[in-house]
Amino acid sequence: MSRIGRRPIDLPAGVNVALSPGRVQVNGPLGELDQTVPARMQIEKTDTEILVTRPTERGEDRALHGLTRSLIANMVEGVTKGFEKHLEIQGVGYRAQLKGTDLELAVGYSHPVVVKPRDGISFDVPTPTEIVVKGIDKQLVGQTAAEIRKVRPPEPYKGKGIRYRDEVVRRKVGKRA
Repeated sequence: MSRIGRRPIDLPAGVNVALSPGRVQVNGPLGELDQTVPARMQIEKTDTEILVTRPTERGEDRALHGLTRSLIANMVEGVTKGFEKHLEIQGVGYRAQLKGTDLELAVGYSHPVVVKPRDGISFDVPTPTEIVVKGIDKQLVGQTAAEIRKVRPPEPYKGKGIRYRDEVVRRKVGKRA
């Protein structure tokens, strides 16, 4: 039995879940999320929790069991707390700033790179070398953070570039005289 799939999802106060075949809709204090889930999975809702069960023990159903539970749990967490990813910029003269809702990056190119936020995503720049990507959809927050990092990924010789806060960049020695 899946260890993730069999755990119930607790529903906090103020969160409403609407179930239909192959679809889950979650409303909460921060917003509303809608997700397509495998129709074969049986989703049961009580007043305080949601339980996901699988129809058979086939490999495909076993794989989808934990996935379905994780998707719903992330939706519930997103509409209650939200998600955020922290990025750091390292390099002389590298910086970020907000222009309205857009994020403007100066990361060593001859021009500033402007990143426009998608629907449901917001940027925060506490210092010129820190970026915080916020939103209620975990997948969208992660994808947006990955696209910002892709503008100037960290290089292994000096470590310059955009990296996640907890990312460790393996350094190389470089040329020797």
